[in-house]
Amino acid sequence: MRLDELAPKEGSTKANKRVGRGCGSGHGKTACKGHKGQKARSGGGVARGFEGGQMPLQRRLPKRGFKNHPFKVEWAIINLKDIEDKIESGVIDAGVEVTPELLYKYGIIKKLRAGLKVLATGELKRPVVVKANVFSKKAAEKITASGGQAVVLA
Repeated sequence: MRLDELAPKEGSTKANKRVGRGCGSGHGKTACKGHKGQKARSGGGVARGFEGGQMPLQRRLPKRGFKNHPFKVEWAIINLKDIEDKIESGVIDAGVEVTPELLYKYGIIKKLRAGLKVLATGELKRPVVVKANVFSKKAAEKITASGGQAVVLA
């Protein structure tokens, strides 16, 4: 098979409406634009949200709340059960330190973002050294209770 032999499946595409190609086509004369007016002119049309001079809806409604965008911190989140599952399935070796880079390498977390946060859902059955930027209080307790270490990265 070659690239020039590729074609869409029968009936999956539709021909474009060809306007302004004579009266016999049914789309001639005004080319489906009606008679005169702003929308019939070339380059014509109104801006998004324009309501004919009336104050647009997005300006009539009051502003509420606040946005914390510049200071928002988005952590890559992982639970203890996810770490335990990956150790049991053999993706992560039992003696290896669990770091954000290791988790990212194996596709367990998709983005590193601001860093890694470990949450306490699940249990650890073996001692593991977990390195992360932030630990929930319970997660740190469970890691140390299983004989492991919760190391906070700077």
